[in-house]
Amino acid sequence: MLEQKSAASPLAGMRVLDFSIMLAGPYCARLLADVGADVIKIEPPEGDDMRLRTPLREGHSAYFGQLNAGKRSLALDLKNPDAIRLVHQLVAETDIVVENFRPGVMDRLGLGYEALRAINPRLIYCSISGYGQSGPAAERAAYAMIVHAESGFDRSLMRYAGDQDRPASGAIFVADVLGGIFGYSAIQTALVQRARTGAGQRIDVALMDCMLNLLVYELQEAQFPTRVPRPTYGPVRTLDGDILIAPITPRNFAALCEVTGQSELADDIRFKTVPGRGANWTAMMQVIERWTSQHTVRACMAALDRAGVPCAEYRDPGAALTDPHLLERGSFASIADGAGEFKGVNAPWKMSGAQTSMQHEIPAIGAHRNEVLTQVLGLSADAITDLGKTGAFGSTTA
Repeated sequence: MLEQKSAASPLAGMRVLDFSIMLAGPYCARLLADVGADVIKIEPPEGDDMRLRTPLREGHSAYFGQLNAGKRSLALDLKNPDAIRLVHQLVAETDIVVENFRPGVMDRLGLGYEALRAINPRLIYCSISGYGQSGPAAERAAYAMIVHAESGFDRSLMRYAGDQDRPASGAIFVADVLGGIFGYSAIQTALVQRARTGAGQRIDVALMDCMLNLLVYELQEAQFPTRVPRPTYGPVRTLDGDILIAPITPRNFAALCEVTGQSELADDIRFKTVPGRGANWTAMMQVIERWTSQHTVRACMAALDRAGVPCAEYRDPGAALTDPHLLERGSFASIADGAGEFKGVNAPWKMSGAQTSMQHEIPAIGAHRNEVLTQVLGLSADAITDLGKTGAFGSTTA
């Protein structure tokens, strides 16, 4: 059953149809579920491909679960005309649509913005794609790593690494997460505008534009090249591992000089000013490493923290799952699928007057079909059975 939304859920009473697959769209829609919206995941009869992605436990994907907890699932064959008519009926009772197909796919299905706006003028329709809904590149296939490469992000990382002549491989899909967050943010703005005007609108989120917004410094440097090297923040060696130290402000640097007791750091003319330290960052870190290399990670971190010097230990992602600060802050939620409970990561904000944690249940494929069609559209059991016979729910669904 759909979990009850409390009065402190900001989007309680809002209904979302989530047609998205993979990462960006599902993440956007899950954030809407976090804040109380009734998110109905429209997926193919065989399910979203992400249900097959590792890590798997007893056939259930934890990756999928992180992106889809709190939603209801309705499996439809969108090539079936009865399924499309069913979606049109649902749209009349819906506030928000989220989709992340290649531009033109939803139009060909009869589910494009203009078709759905004619049914529900208050509809907010959010499309997330690689290059946006218009322009010469709009219909190009694009995943996150494609726009990482074309936006300049990968080559910027290569340049900052300093010792590479080719971009490094990667598997953290920054563009998708940004696309989900920017889509969620735009939907909130559209809801405010709809409250004032009564009209919905189309939202066009491009992963390429998301990545360009991440390159705040780099795009300005491209227009106005500078000869002064930019500080790059990297590992400093200790006796038993690496740490990162970022003495960015004059106060940070003064505290660092005091805690390390290094006269060569405090007296070197190259490090006297903020611009000087920036221009000679690598040399400064080499001096600092003479101190850190004589102490353990724990000893360095304790001394630097006491002095108020920004620092961090390099950790694997799993370390966060037992971090006392993150646990006390409530950064994780308990979520569950057919293989049992595990930890999901909450959205990175807390609100004093609202519930924003992930919902507990992860939907099985089509698990909420009868519930949704009965509650939202008032269909009888016989009517649902008849739709099954026409193939609306897939060829093997009765």
